[in-house]
Amino acid sequence: MEALLEEVSCETYQKLDLPNRIDEIESSTQGKATHHYPRHDKVIRPHVASPVKTHLEIHEWEVLPHPPYSPDIAPSDFLLFRLVTHGLSQQHFHSYEEAKNWVNSWIASKDEAFFRRGIHMLHERWEEVVPSDGQYLE
Repeated sequence: MEALLEEVSCETYQKLDLPNRIDEIESSTQGKATHHYPRHDKVIRPHVASPVKTHLEIHEWEVLPHPPYSPDIAPSDFLLFRLVTHGLSQQHFHSYEEAKNWVNSWIASKDEAFFRRGIHMLHERWEEVVPSDGQYLE
């Protein structure tokens, strides 16, 4: 089973309905010596801090699921990581502390309008993601 889980692509995973099939296997082997393999659908949770969850609940905003292992549509990668990566291309650090200070300085150098633009651009990105039906985006 472990080999099967490692080879299954996301699309195949959805088509095979593996979470339910694995649950069936686990329930049919109760009491027998078996290995437990964590699955991303139960292990990975949205990156949402408690204050953010509270804010979303107060405003009754719907939280959309974030598919695991899809860096092309991750909100964090959409604006910040792409630009930080570009800025880092010519940098060489000799310690973790140097790298951390550079990132902190880079973020501090951005004004409020930069972050507002990024948030407003998410709508346009969403309009690309939904019709793509799970296809990788550049």
